[in-house]
Order: sequence, then structure tokens, then C-alpha cells
Amino acid sequence: MNYKHLQYFWAVARLGGVVKASEHLHVTPQTISGQIQLLEGHFGRPLFQKKGRKLELTETGQLAFSYAKDIFNLGEELDQVVRQPRGTPRPLELRVGIADAVPKPVACLLLEPALKHSQPFKVICREWKLDSLLAELAVHRLDLVLSDRPLPADMSVQAFNHRLGGSSVGFYASKDLAGRLPKGFPACLDGAPLLAPASDSALGMRLGQWLGAHKLKPHIVGEFDDNALPMALGHLGNGVFMAPMVLDATIRAQYGVKRLGEAIDLIESFYVITVERRIKHPGVAAITQAARDGLFADWKL
Repeated sequence: MNYKHLQYFWAVARLGGVVKASEHLHVTPQTISGQIQLLEGHFGRPLFQKKGRKLELTETGQLAFSYAKDIFNLGEELDQVVRQPRGTPRPLELRVGIADAVPKPVACLLLEPALKHSQPFKVICREWKLDSLLAELAVHRLDLVLSDRPLPADMSVQAFNHRLGGSSVGFYASKDLAGRLPKGFPACLDGAPLLAPASDSALGMRLGQWLGAHKLKPHIVGEFDDNALPMALGHLGNGVFMAPMVLDATIRAQYGVKRLGEAIDLIESFYVITVERRIKHPGVAAITQAARDGLFADWKL
């Protein structure tokens, strides 16, 4: 295999088009296209398919891109290691997968101990769907996955759950919207506009059960995989949003919103998933210990 062809393919896939790749590599678009055709000839399968005016990776292209990413990232790392002064300690990599459903403020607090650890870590984060991250974990491209649910029973991945802790859930709204809702929690949620977690997420499924148990029917104006967006929309008055109570002070200070109430019977849990039954990586150990002794220490849930 000609690795120059692979480099051109990687550039197109990474930068989003032949023209951008040609500008980045200082070659003509015709050269880029020709090299990719040669690579496709080598594989015997197309790597891209046209969708309107855009190029999209085929299934083979996605597989090739995942390997190319590792190959060229290792090349960059080799260059850095060789060029650094002798005697300089090489940072240990901590490759973290963060499931979409994990609130970004929680992820930040969980990662902070690794960034401040006495041993220098190079933290590499990937945000994706849980099943995709677990596939990366299975082939040792990740050291851990941060998730709001344990390893699904139907996943054919040899991995282990390490529960970090849990938190009850708070419901928040802009002060203007809160003033227009009926008094009393959780009754104020009945008919209220709700920016909800995705219905197939761990919290989304528990929310459905919780609403049913309390006989509440909010008006769900949107469902979201990532809760950063509902927080942003919620503080602008577009609906009620949810967040783990472990973030209560941060949420109210950052967004200037009012907490409508705390659902003590609605719990959001967080896990580290690793391929190790006993955690050995010092970065993973720093995250789990700090979470249990610090972030979730007051939340024995």
C-alpha cells in the first residue's frame, strides 16, 4: 500500500473535501483525486460516495479513515517524541471516550483530576454514541468510557463497569418562565414546555417512568442527546431543562436560572467502563477516586 495515497485520502476525509485538502497539502485537486482513485483500486472498493455536492465516506472509507487516523496520529507523536529534549518525561496518554448523554460540566469535573495529576498525562477525548465508543474501547483505542449507564447487556464487548456515583435531578427554568408556571413542584411541570433528554437515553427512559408515576404530562418541545443544548436554550426561556443536582450551584450561577425543584426519586448515575476488572491506568484511577471521594462524596446514591 502506498502511504502517500493514504495520506491524501485522510486529508480529504478530515478536511471535508478535495479542494480543502489540495490547499492544505499544496497540490492540485486533480492530483488528490488521482491518488484516491489509485487507493480505491488497491482496496477494490470505493472510499467515497457523492451525496449532492458533498463527498461522504462509504463503509469501507469509514474503516480506512479510522486506521489512517491512528497511523498519522502515531506519526505526529513519533515526531514530537524524537524532537523533544533528552531527559524530558514523555506524557502518558489517557484516551477518554465521553458518551453524548454525559453532561459536559460533569465530564469536565471528572477529567480535572487527571489534568492536575502529579504525573503528566496527555488527555485525548472522543465524544460519540456509547455503542461506538465501546467498539473503540474493545480494540484498545480508548482507556475508558465515561457513561450515564452501565455496559449494555446486549453488547458483545468484554468490559467492566465502575460506578462513580449518582445524583438526584433538578428542574430549571429562566426566571421569566418560572414566574409564569403554576406554584408547587412537581405539579408545575404539568403542561410546561420541557427540553427533555433523548427518549432512548438512560435518563430519558427514567424520566418517562417518573412522569408517569407522578401523573405529569409536560409539553415536550425537544429531545436532545447532548444536554449542553437544552441548558443553553433553557436559560433563554425556551423551556424547562434538567441537570444533576451535583451541578446545582454551577447551573444557577452560570445560567442565572431558577430551580423549580429537585426530583429526589429520579437519579442520574455515572460510570467508568474499562476493559480492566481492576483499574491499573493511573489516569483512570485518578478519575474514579476523585469522583467517589469528591464530586459524588455527598451523594450516596
